[in-house]
Amino acid sequence: MTQENAKNQVEDETQVRIEKSRALALLAAQAGLAKKAIGVEIIDVSGKVDYADFLVLMTGTSQRHCQAIARAVDEDLSAHGDAPLSMEGQGSSEWVLIDFFDVVVHVFAEDSRELYDLSGLWMDAERVGVPEPVRDNS
Repeated sequence: MTQENAKNQVEDETQVRIEKSRALALLAAQAGLAKKAIGVEIIDVSGKVDYADFLVLMTGTSQRHCQAIARAVDEDLSAHGDAPLSMEGQGSSEWVLIDFFDVVVHVFAEDSRELYDLSGLWMDAERVGVPEPVRDNS
């Protein structure tokens, strides 16, 4: 294999990984939206940091709401075959971090989201469009 072929193969593999991560981030966002998370945002940090390709930010309106959102993200993605590597912060639920390796989900209480301002920290990073939640009009 030539050096050029090896380089192309690595680039192709990286692109496949990023697309899988994007799909996983969208699933996490949908799980949060299904539990009525607010301010759902997907930030593309691929190539900018070495710990993730996407950050998914969402907010709950109470401690119980944050716990329900985090549980739904964990359960939905685990059912899809993508169990988290770790989940931290469930006890206080001010900021729950769920690590899916290339996707990191942050479920914030409103005050904590403002305080840590990850959206502002990554204001120059590309955003991924988040689908509108499905409304039940029955």
